[in-house]
Amino acid sequence: MTPPTHILVGTIGRVFWMRVDGRGTFQNSLQAKKAMQRMIAQGTKNLVVDLERCPMMDSTFLGMLTGTALNLREAGGGTLSVLNANQRNLQLLTSLGLDHILELDREGKLWSDERKQACNALQHCGESTAECKDTQTRHVLSAHQALADISPANECRFHDVIEFLEKELEAGTAAVSA
Repeated sequence: MTPPTHILVGTIGRVFWMRVDGRGTFQNSLQAKKAMQRMIAQGTKNLVVDLERCPMMDSTFLGMLTGTALNLREAGGGTLSVLNANQRNLQLLTSLGLDHILELDREGKLWSDERKQACNALQHCGESTAECKDTQTRHVLSAHQALADISPANECRFHDVIEFLEKELEAGTAAVSA
């Protein structure tokens, strides 16, 4: 059985820090998205996603990161830094072209002062996880559209998923299984 994932968040100086403790999936990506959107709306320009304890991410979670980076740009700029990604997650991020819109810390040098404070500053994310199927399906669709929009190769990769989700929403039978 897969252990549960926890999204831990905190503000450290001028940085919003999010640690994914477990898998980054469609099941927790809406919670993470809401927390980051709230911080962007409050004017926070520097967001960190710490993947030290995240063994893998699915396409919805990757799309949520993509959409957040693009929202940050639209809100006037800033950075979405990804720290402590394992080899599998780095491969996913680069193969999808996210290394062009996210700041990937491959050498462990970004936010060095804040890293030391992160353990004491993080708490469980307070964002609600109870969402209706329609809201969750729209979120999954939005995440995959964000991935598709950043490169033609991604558009081909996620075309079928996007089409399926659009049909689910049109039919009113939004069943999330991505």
